[in-house]
Amino acid sequence: MSNAKSDKLLKRLRKLVGAFPEATEQQTWDHPTFRVKNKIFAAFGEHEGKTAITVKQQKPKQEALTGDPRFFVPPYVGRHGWVGIYAEEVEWDFVADLVEQAYRLTAPKTLVKQMDGP
Repeated sequence: MSNAKSDKLLKRLRKLVGAFPEATEQQTWDHPTFRVKNKIFAAFGEHEGKTAITVKQQKPKQEALTGDPRFFVPPYVGRHGWVGIYAEEVEWDFVADLVEQAYRLTAPKTLVKQMDGP
């Protein structure tokens, strides 16, 4: 899957996730996954030949997004509300918002509070 565009997107994702308290990256199922307290909140890979980022979301958000062809219900975790994003087709600011929401849904409240400051 590695190409200049996907490498650039992965680099941006790593930078974004690196700002989240106690977020880590771990290679799982042959692709990068991003975790907090060992719980996955995002993953980077490929779906149907396209660069994709999958993120934890709640079911209503998934239903709202997956009516748009730039998003999809990912295999295995889709039944739990996860959303797949065709990363090269969605504006980065929106991708970043979805990744942050995924982190906030997964992280303990004490870590979320660190993001929000005093």
